[in-house]
Amino acid sequence: MESPMTVPGHQEYQTQLDEKVSRLTQLLSPFSAPAPSVFASAPVHYRMRAEFRVWHEGDDLYHIMFNQETKEKYRVDQFAPASKTINDAMTALLEKVKPSDVLRKKLFQIDYLSALSGELVISLLYHRQLDDAWEAEATKLREALQLQFPAVNIIGRARKQKRVIGGDFVIERLPVNSHTFVFKHIENSFTQPNADVNCKMIEWALNCVAPLKGDLLEMYCGAGNFSIPLALHFDNVIGTEIAKPSVQAAQYNIEKNNLDNVKIVRLAAEEFTEAMKGERTFSRLEGIDLSAYNFTTVLVDPPRAGLDLDSLKMIQDYENIIYISCNPETLAENLTHLCETHDIAESALFDQFPFTHHIEAGVLLTRKG
Repeated sequence: MESPMTVPGHQEYQTQLDEKVSRLTQLLSPFSAPAPSVFASAPVHYRMRAEFRVWHEGDDLYHIMFNQETKEKYRVDQFAPASKTINDAMTALLEKVKPSDVLRKKLFQIDYLSALSGELVISLLYHRQLDDAWEAEATKLREALQLQFPAVNIIGRARKQKRVIGGDFVIERLPVNSHTFVFKHIENSFTQPNADVNCKMIEWALNCVAPLKGDLLEMYCGAGNFSIPLALHFDNVIGTEIAKPSVQAAQYNIEKNNLDNVKIVRLAAEEFTEAMKGERTFSRLEGIDLSAYNFTTVLVDPPRAGLDLDSLKMIQDYENIIYISCNPETLAENLTHLCETHDIAESALFDQFPFTHHIEAGVLLTRKG
């Protein structure tokens, strides 16, 4: 049942990357796109997050995963895609959980969130309610792990329960060009999984906007992954995001990066579209006069479904569009509308997910004529 950690070779990685480049090039070819810039990933230790089920076997317990094709479970003692911090923690954690009846009882899943900074959150998921005895044991667990991982936090989750020992986030420090940006990444919220490739994405976006002026609007901004670095270039930035934890993290990130030209508003993309058209007013926009902004550029990083028709029409009003996509098929669908008014000036492939079918892509569109 055990599946050993295999380290892929360079040629194996290059072959799968070449296939992705070919597929993206084909999807963008109807729109006269330039050849994509390609940003490769490290072939191992690139994921900042990992989730494992837990298998109990007598006195032993260990991480398992499931084969996607056969659905068969297999043991995972080390996991090559995950960061070195996560791999080290996998071994250290189980050594300390196994002897504890309180910590291991009905434990069914372990989630890890790490950062380039070395910070770590470990979430233990249970099929039972967690009590004070669990919290006392989890506190001892954290203290023991801190000898090896100084910035580690423990979270216990059960039905309608969340007990936090320490904090429920990591503080990440991303090196982008010659600048280091600080980000709070909250457990169970969306963050880019491949930190090194994420830095390359931000650098690509900064390169795209180098000749542009004015103000930036970012839709689906999350915790400000793009808004905050791009604020160093634009006069003003407004980001929209619907998830409350992400908005709260974004406010923290604005403060920690010493920015005074960024505002994050908790609105869905569709709601912001209505506000821009003057069709609705929102209390969450109180004190923000949208008409006072000189929005020349919009950046969108939508979910896999892409943009709805109203949002597509709204962003066509901007001179420049940066579209980051986690689904090149819906990107291509959206481009059939956007390329009525804009041309693709730059395209890129970011290999966030090596050895999977998934492609992360980016295009810069500029208004025709």
